[in-house]
Amino acid sequence: MVWVESLQAAIDYMEDHLLDDLSIERIAQEANFSVFHFQRTFAILTDISVGEYLRRRRLTLAAYELTSSDTKIIDLAYKYGYETPEAFSKAFKRQHGVAPSEARKYTGKLKSYNRLAVQVSLKGAEPMQVKIVERGRFQVVGMKQKFSLVNEENLAGIPKMWDKVNGEGMDDRLFKLNNGPIEGVVGVCVERDSESIDYWIGTAYEGSAPDGLSSLEIPATKWAIFEVHGSMPDAMQNVWKQIFSEWFPSSGYKHAGTAELEIYSDEDPSSPDLYSEIWIPVK
Repeated sequence: MVWVESLQAAIDYMEDHLLDDLSIERIAQEANFSVFHFQRTFAILTDISVGEYLRRRRLTLAAYELTSSDTKIIDLAYKYGYETPEAFSKAFKRQHGVAPSEARKYTGKLKSYNRLAVQVSLKGAEPMQVKIVERGRFQVVGMKQKFSLVNEENLAGIPKMWDKVNGEGMDDRLFKLNNGPIEGVVGVCVERDSESIDYWIGTAYEGSAPDGLSSLEIPATKWAIFEVHGSMPDAMQNVWKQIFSEWFPSSGYKHAGTAELEIYSDEDPSSPDLYSEIWIPVK
């Protein structure tokens, strides 16, 4: 259960330093995760980003202080990390539904987000179909795009990249090129450094990269391969959540820290019978 304890340590660190200028790098260090893997794990388990969690918690505390003290709104704005009272008021109203100036006389309930505690299921209600496979190196060809992890730009940018690829018909080209050891189109996350990743949309391919495409070598790896059954994106998201909340805490395996893969078929993505896979490097 070291994995769970590490994640809780990072959450406790955030709570102990809510009023500080926190960086995602420092938070991830508390969990002994890379920035990308901490950010991804946190979002999968909580359905919100690290930045959104911090924002909600700060505004929850700000609301409590606003209604229980006579502290000036301008002082609260600076205390809870906002550069101007206007920015604070806008964020406050978006979360609580009323402006700070109205909150002191407001008789309704303000929205409260409580401190997180990590809870996992050692035995899931739904069985997971997973196999551990050793596979040699192979090549992926496709398109890559660099995404910043600062302010979690990757979380918004990657879905837009998929929309562009699908909208331009590039996914059809990739399916036709697929001649490697894995069938389908793949999404691949590769860490560049503490502040950025490369995201690839491609396909397994043997030979020189075709015109207009780049190539990526996936090294020989031990993989945990999870079956995904159901329509996108819900089925994929549900299995990711099971992996981190159930499988990792109880399996004895650790993430190897190299590239993860999502494997997509050319079937109808809205079909309830759609089959996909998640490949996670493990050790």
